[in-house]
Amino acid sequence: MNRFAKLSLAQVALVYCFFTLPARAQAPEVKFIADTLVVQAEGIYEAEPDLATLEFQISTQEKELKAAYDKASASLNRIVGLAERNGLNKADLTTGALTVYPFYDEKHRARSYSVSAHVQIRVRDFSKIGILLDESIQDGITEFRSLTYSLADEEAAKERAVAQAMRNAIGRATAVLEQKGQKLGAVRSVSLDVHQVVGVARLTAPQAFSTELMVIGPESGEKQKRSLPAPPPPPPAQPGKIAVTASVQCMFQIL
Repeated sequence: MNRFAKLSLAQVALVYCFFTLPARAQAPEVKFIADTLVVQAEGIYEAEPDLATLEFQISTQEKELKAAYDKASASLNRIVGLAERNGLNKADLTTGALTVYPFYDEKHRARSYSVSAHVQIRVRDFSKIGILLDESIQDGITEFRSLTYSLADEEAAKERAVAQAMRNAIGRATAVLEQKGQKLGAVRSVSLDVHQVVGVARLTAPQAFSTELMVIGPESGEKQKRSLPAPPPPPPAQPGKIAVTASVQCMFQIL
C-alpha cells in the first residue's frame, strides 16, 4: 500500500495548515478563491471645512448665591444676544444649564457659591469668528476653550469616500481579470470600514495668564485675586482640508 495512504486525517490537516498559513499572513490586495476574486481597496475624499465650533465656559463665584447666579445669567444672555446680532440661527447655539456648586466652611455652612455653564456656537461664516471670540470674553467670567473646524455633513463625505473605494476595487479587479482573459461578474459580498475623520483643525485656549479677577477666598470669605486666561489667539487664516478614508474588501464572481 502506498505510504501516503496511511496518513491520518489529522496529519493531512496539519500538512494543509503548514502550507496555507504563510499565504494568509501576506494578506494580498487581490487573491482568487474558487470561482471568485477578492479585492481590497481604499478611497479618500478631501474637502475644505465648512463648519467652525466655538466652545466657551462661563464661571463665576460669589458669597451670595443670587449675585453669582445673576452674573452667570447675564453673561449667558449676552452671548445669546451676540450670536443673534451676527445672524446665527438658534439651532447653531447650544447653552448648557446653569450649574450651582456651594462651598462650605468647617461648620458645613455655605460660605460662597460657584455658578457655571457651557456654551457652544456653530459658525458657517468664518469671517465672524474673530468678532465672536473677542466679544464673548469681554465680561471677564466667560473663558474661551476651543475652536474646531469640521464638515457640516460628514455623512456625505463618508459616502463619497466609500464610492471612490468601490470604484478603485472594481477597477483593480477588472484589470486583473483582463490579463487572464476573464470578465468580472456580480459582487457576492462587501466588507466596509470608514476611517475616522482626520485633519480637523483645532485651536485651544492658551495656558498663559494675563488678567486678574476678584473672587471669594477659599477659607475666610475675603476677596482674593485669581488669574484669568489670556485672550484667545486669532483663528487661522485658512484651516487645512479634512480627509475621510474608506476601505473595502469585495468578493466578485468570475465569469
